[in-house]
Amino acid sequence: MRRWVLAFLMAVTANWVSLIYAFGPVSWLLTTILLLGEFLYFNLRPIEKSGAPTKRIWYLKSGCELLRLFLITATVTVFVQMVWLWCQISMITPENSLAAGTAVAGAAFGVLWAVLLEAIVFWNGMIRVYLTSVQLGLKHRVLAALCLWFGGQWRGSGLIQWFIHPPLQLEQAESDHSVFARLWRWIHGGLCRLYRALRLDRLFEGSIFQKCWLWAGAAAVLAPIIPTMAVLGLVLVSAFSLLLNLMADSGRKLYYAPMNRYLWLYAAIYLAGTWFSVTRAGSLLGGVLTVAFILFAVILENSITTRRQLDTLLLLLVMAGTAVALYGICQYLFGWGYQSAAWADSEMFGDVFRVPSTLENPNMLGQYLILAIPLGGAGLLAAKDWGMRVFYFCCCGIMCVCMLLTLSRGAWLGLLFAGFVFVLFLQPRLLLLTPLLLVVLYFVLPDAVINRFASIGNLGDSSTSYRVYIWMGTLAMLKDYWMCGIGPGDAAFNLVYPKYSYSGIVAPHAHNLFLQIVCDAGVVALVVFVLLLFHYFRDLCAAFCREKDLFSRLYQTAAVSGIAGFLVQAMTDYSFYNYRVLLLFWAWLALGALLARRGQLPERGLKV
Repeated sequence: MRRWVLAFLMAVTANWVSLIYAFGPVSWLLTTILLLGEFLYFNLRPIEKSGAPTKRIWYLKSGCELLRLFLITATVTVFVQMVWLWCQISMITPENSLAAGTAVAGAAFGVLWAVLLEAIVFWNGMIRVYLTSVQLGLKHRVLAALCLWFGGQWRGSGLIQWFIHPPLQLEQAESDHSVFARLWRWIHGGLCRLYRALRLDRLFEGSIFQKCWLWAGAAAVLAPIIPTMAVLGLVLVSAFSLLLNLMADSGRKLYYAPMNRYLWLYAAIYLAGTWFSVTRAGSLLGGVLTVAFILFAVILENSITTRRQLDTLLLLLVMAGTAVALYGICQYLFGWGYQSAAWADSEMFGDVFRVPSTLENPNMLGQYLILAIPLGGAGLLAAKDWGMRVFYFCCCGIMCVCMLLTLSRGAWLGLLFAGFVFVLFLQPRLLLLTPLLLVVLYFVLPDAVINRFASIGNLGDSSTSYRVYIWMGTLAMLKDYWMCGIGPGDAAFNLVYPKYSYSGIVAPHAHNLFLQIVCDAGVVALVVFVLLLFHYFRDLCAAFCREKDLFSRLYQTAAVSGIAGFLVQAMTDYSFYNYRVLLLFWAWLALGALLARRGQLPERGLKV
């Protein structure tokens, strides 16, 4: 009887996402947490302790029981998922695009959830049996060996090896011999001759304007704190400073990163999108700011030349994130700052206070904290003395509390995904504690946070339905403007979008980063953006695999997880609507490129 009860509960848990969509989300969060708690408990203790004479025999019997449960629940799950997929596919019709999107998302998530939980049961049982049996038959040992062989083959497959071993030297050689590289060498030589002819070395030698690491670092650190135009000023000064250094040293080259060719191309496409906008005057300021902040990534990459500069920048970025978060907490405690009625559905959540801190919007603050918190976590794990550990622990705690106070559901999902990636890189076995962590969080977090999180996907919430209608209107608009877009900025969007809007909803942007990129500069911009991200992640994953230094590995993981979480949040909002967040995103990409080659940087070096 116990076996069938366990099989029933485990099958329900494995198919719970599908059941939620089928029967409605009534108290789904509490039920999900209770089911995950049960799932964790029975994976740890599938049989009673009294069911075996020794500890080894108990682990062996429990492993056998888990494999039996897997056979039962996997059979049920395959049947349920087939019925579930058929039901979801039947909902997809040309007349109902909203139902189609919901069906695709629900089907994908339901299948992934079921596969993950069934895999946990299977491998839990297999490992227990394989490690504790002294009389394991040849058949079972061959089966286990085959599973391990397949895992090794996958890790050693051409696809994985191709991904983690990019041909950097070949790509760099191709880049060095390209037309643009030759043009840059010609321009660089001319600038160096001009610098010597004008005797600028006498004017700027020892000047603060030659310390480009200082200006570029200041732009990245102060971006969330100072106004946008002040950030632009720092970007321009750092560009001028880098140019002075390049003119002063004819042997200095621009650093090559695999993503840089796509970065330059992406900036050029946005510049073209600005020029051919439906309202050039309305797109000019936004387009120029976007291009300048995109190219800041190249400036930052080439301004940081030593390991000490890079490590100092990492520390200052965590401190800046903590300062911004601390100000947000003070806003909550003392009621400072502006609150918009559009930030929360008052009928569903009542009067809630969402902290915007220095970024003027809770969702934008959440985006920034997704980038900053993993850096704090890496610093905590990399700290070598208790003083720094306490410092980084306090920084992470303050930023996490502020993240909760944003009440930004998209940012919470982004941070959870960033945490998942962080743990996956460093210690995947800790992911088995996820159900226990969810149970603990349910009883620790305040009701306002639980209710807000439980409302994810609820179309009764005005902010959720508002986004869905905007996405539908944007997709309708892109049927006519998918090739070249309409141009960046609010003015261009508000000029065209109202003709396609659903239910008369007016919006300044698409509330989705990827849709907005197509709106701004066409589908080519989105393709280039995706290729840029692919090379960014590939470069960092390859560096992580070959890196031996723990400090570098931790911060490489933080760079990957921060951007991954940022992109998850970007699916629910237009992250680049705030230009300072736009600059921070590109600064983090440059930071990732620097961390990928941290081991190659000198401890000290060029005094620039």
